[in-house]
Amino acid sequence: MTEAWDFLTRTPPTTTSTNYRLRGELGTITRGGTSHERWQHKPTAKGTTRIWYFVDGRTVLTSGTTG
Repeated sequence: MTEAWDFLTRTPPTTTSTNYRLRGELGTITRGGTSHERWQHKPTAKGTTRIWYFVDGRTVLTSGTTG
């Protein structure tokens, strides 16, 4: 979890094999009347846990988790 926190607080909009934008209807989230791109971060390449998040300015906000 520490590595996920470090990644998300340092480089949240970086595309990697374990961090990428969601597509389709899941790819956008609206909060407070503003639309944001929604991203997915997988803390481990082989695990089933996912962290869905979006970036508002310089703040990373989670929008759901699975796993």
